[in-house]
Amino acid sequence: METEKGESSSTFKMGNSAQERSLPYVPNCYAVPPSYEPRDALDSNSETIPTIDISRLKGSNDERRVIVNHGINQNILDDALTVAHGFFELPAKEKKKFMSNDVYAPIRYTTSLKDGLDKIQFWRIFLKHYAHPLHRWIHLWPQNPPEYREKMGKFCEEVRSLSLEIMRAITESLGLGRDYLSSRMDKNGMQVMAVNCYPPCPDPKTALGLPPHSDYSCITILLQNLIGLEIFDLSAHGSSGRWVLVPEVKGALKVHIGDHVEVLSNGLYKSVVHKVTLNEEKTRISSRACIVWVWTTR
Repeated sequence: METEKGESSSTFKMGNSAQERSLPYVPNCYAVPPSYEPRDALDSNSETIPTIDISRLKGSNDERRVIVNHGINQNILDDALTVAHGFFELPAKEKKKFMSNDVYAPIRYTTSLKDGLDKIQFWRIFLKHYAHPLHRWIHLWPQNPPEYREKMGKFCEEVRSLSLEIMRAITESLGLGRDYLSSRMDKNGMQVMAVNCYPPCPDPKTALGLPPHSDYSCITILLQNLIGLEIFDLSAHGSSGRWVLVPEVKGALKVHIGDHVEVLSNGLYKSVVHKVTLNEEKTRISSRACIVWVWTTR
């Protein structure tokens, strides 16, 4: 696709938003106010962002104290990112089939506007759809790319199992028992898949992919293909805190504690405040490009 200056800056087809149109400038409605500063973040490192493997959570009590990997096949993760990227490369008329302003719609394709309050737009395009029980919702998912339902469905099933195991560990650590919340989530919980795309931005210091926020969910599990996710670390610089760039580790999933768990634990577990920064050259799928799995209770 060509910009107004005739230079190629994106493979995405023509749409109505600035990020889809590959404008060579950032419109004023995308400019982030000073309240969202500072923008600079600490470089990612293993000391700042802990990496935890969890495959032994199903073992004995002693074994559960030693954590290993999440156990989801790398091919499933790669396939999910591939079909996600494939969806955003579809012609605009194909994607517009899923356009909706109804936040409760079981599937919707749209762009980001911050709560409709301050009229700030964010450099994001996304597709959201319900994902549990899978058989109830999968027929509403895109049929293009042809493998979207199959590949994304497998990812959803694997992440659902992982989500339940993590919630069992959390409630057990709180003395509530392993099935305190996971049993309720299995029967009455809502799982929402958000497939996010952050196209190249001509001025990444002016705009954001997503503003600082915490998730309303119990937990969010995120798969990203490139860096761009930043979390706010309250322990940095004394009590003032600082933004920290989350590293990209091949095959790793990012787990965010959400507001529900902070309330449930009376603040022992803190919901993660995070934002998404932009890139001038590359398209990001999954937390800057992100695939987000949200567990919440109705």
